[in-house]
Amino acid sequence: LNILEERDIQIRGFQVRLPLDVMFVASANPEDYTNRGRIITPLKDRFGSQIQTHYPQSVSLELEITEQERDSFAAPGIEVKYPPYMQEVVAEISHHARRSPDVSQRSGVSVRMTVANAEALIANAQRRSILTGEQLAVPRISDLPAIRPATMGKLELETFGEGRNEQVFDRLVGDAVKAVFLQSVDPSSLAMLLLAFHNGLTVTASDQSNSYAYIPQISAVAELRAVIDSLGVGNTPAEMASAVEFVLEGLHQTRKLSRRHTHDGNGVTYAR
Repeated sequence: LNILEERDIQIRGFQVRLPLDVMFVASANPEDYTNRGRIITPLKDRFGSQIQTHYPQSVSLELEITEQERDSFAAPGIEVKYPPYMQEVVAEISHHARRSPDVSQRSGVSVRMTVANAEALIANAQRRSILTGEQLAVPRISDLPAIRPATMGKLELETFGEGRNEQVFDRLVGDAVKAVFLQSVDPSSLAMLLLAFHNGLTVTASDQSNSYAYIPQISAVAELRAVIDSLGVGNTPAEMASAVEFVLEGLHQTRKLSRRHTHDGNGVTYAR
């Protein structure tokens, strides 16, 4: 304390003055699990000012920080393309968690969760590419269950109960997908696609499916291709497969389509 304020120190009764020209910066969490770590009052008195920080208040800033901080895991021979709408979904999950009554706001929801989720999502897309022999990995909606451990490992819930983690996670993901879908897709462009589902169209999606498995369905349903094109995605099978799942899940979250799990439990089927 003397060094900070008076710039001197006593060594065995001898006063030593130190002509310091430094700036001292300290950080402290408002609360941690041991209920310790706060700056003690005498030390706090020596600081000139206290700055209150906060989590990113916009999705765009969250995305900038995430892209800056996330690690890239290179898989030999596999290129990664991370669609903007999937980036926004991952960021929206964190933003919805910061507003959720199910999540402890005292503990907070760090950007580290967004970073970890982005890394886990891309890793699962790379895993699929390795298994299916594809050279392009593009994260899909069906990859989102792979981020559950990263998400729930960084959240502290207000209530506990059997299956509670899964319920909170599913709600956060659903709300995030819905928010991004409503921002990205023009509702007026969906009428013909919904008519196709009304006439019996069904589409099955899975994180284990080869991207080429989606091409026949896209080619057969012009209305689906039109909505995909409106997202501005590339023409590769992997990018189109990702866009298909985003559109279908968005329609489900806005209560336009039903969704049920396949018999083997490895995928979901969308229908009217």
